[in-house]
Amino acid sequence: MTSDVPIDDAAALTRYIETRYHARHRQQLPTLFKMAEMIEDLHVDDRHVPEGLSGLLGRMIGEMEVHMKKEELILFPAIRGGGRPGIEHPIAAMRADHDDHAREVAEIRRLTRDLHLPDGACSTWTTLYSGLGEFIDDLTEHMRLENDVLFPLFEGGVRSDG
Repeated sequence: MTSDVPIDDAAALTRYIETRYHARHRQQLPTLFKMAEMIEDLHVDDRHVPEGLSGLLGRMIGEMEVHMKKEELILFPAIRGGGRPGIEHPIAAMRADHDDHAREVAEIRRLTRDLHLPDGACSTWTTLYSGLGEFIDDLTEHMRLENDVLFPLFEGGVRSDG
């Protein structure tokens, strides 16, 4: 975690998450999906091709968009307002989504042999795995900030420190 993360200001942290992570995921996933489709099509006979990766990434585009919209339209505005009774329910739903995302990351790792490129991989395949590594790192930190820093402040219904 870098020093520019506003961990002491919940409202600022929600804005940071939106601009740093939500915006980034919206850029990353469609590009990764297209590259995965290309690799699966062009290298269909290669035993190391990550068969099914494009389908997984395509599903993640939709799932993550719904998840991020719920945060942006429901949960984060409630947090910026100091929380409210019942806020623990959307937080629990977001935590469950994060568990799903963690399982999807594990599946990406399985399909790609933990992002291990085959000998002689083309530049697109190399770029795909590099981008997947960045996406996984970003998503992991995004979920950690929410699960370990932001959500605990509000799981009692209102901000626990004020």
